[in-house]
Amino acid sequence: MKEISSQLISDTVRELLIEANYVIGPDVEARMRMCLQEEPSPEGRDVMEQILQNYEIARSERVAICQDTGMAVVFLDVGQDAHIQGDLNEAVSDGVRRAYQEGFLRKSVVRDPLYDRVNTGDNTPPILHVRIVPGDRIDILVSPKGFGSENMSRVKMLVPADGEEGVVRFVTETIEAAGPNPCPPVIVGVGLGGTMEMAAILAKRMTARPIDQPNPDPRYAALEARILAEINKSGVGPAGIGGRTTALAVNIATYPTHIASMPVAVNVCCHAARHAHRTI
Repeated sequence: MKEISSQLISDTVRELLIEANYVIGPDVEARMRMCLQEEPSPEGRDVMEQILQNYEIARSERVAICQDTGMAVVFLDVGQDAHIQGDLNEAVSDGVRRAYQEGFLRKSVVRDPLYDRVNTGDNTPPILHVRIVPGDRIDILVSPKGFGSENMSRVKMLVPADGEEGVVRFVTETIEAAGPNPCPPVIVGVGLGGTMEMAAILAKRMTARPIDQPNPDPRYAALEARILAEINKSGVGPAGIGGRTTALAVNIATYPTHIASMPVAVNVCCHAARHAHRTI
């Protein structure tokens, strides 16, 4: 059994969150540049050029890509043959705490959602998702999620009879209704199947899937392309001021579900699609 210290987990979470907030992924930047060349709207092109300049400034000057540095979402795939020395939950929280303090990242978490909306002061607690997987390593994926786009996300319990058309309609209508609010061009994570909460978790993970990697199932790869094309017909465009590039990608993940239902979740991510990954 492999021993992994909680301090290593904490240090890794800290480093990944700072890096994710400062440096956009190469897949996102490459897609933005490609879409810029294909964008017919002068205003849309101007917005996208400014976004690309912002990426470069953030990367070179080591500052946050966006002022909303998000709520820290951390996915851990823990190998069943790994033994963690120390408190896993506290290790992740400590990594988040140090990242937001030492990286000069905005702290946005309040301790109670309704009555006592007082800032916790260190952006904790994070949202932590843990899966037990084969092996003796720990895979860490961090996604600091801004809430301009998070607020535009939706879940709907479709029925099997809604079929592919129902999925396309729901996802497309969600992005059209969001308009400029999630800071387009967006990345659209879609979770299909499972239960209500499983669909939402799948959708969240899909906002961090590399956008240059289509779904391995050709049926769902075709569905991703179809939905992306429908979204980009909406005319919302970059920053919501018109144009073709409303979304950069649609990423779909699926899970088996009940015979009576077809849950669908849409998690919207802005162009500051921040995530970082490491295996320890």
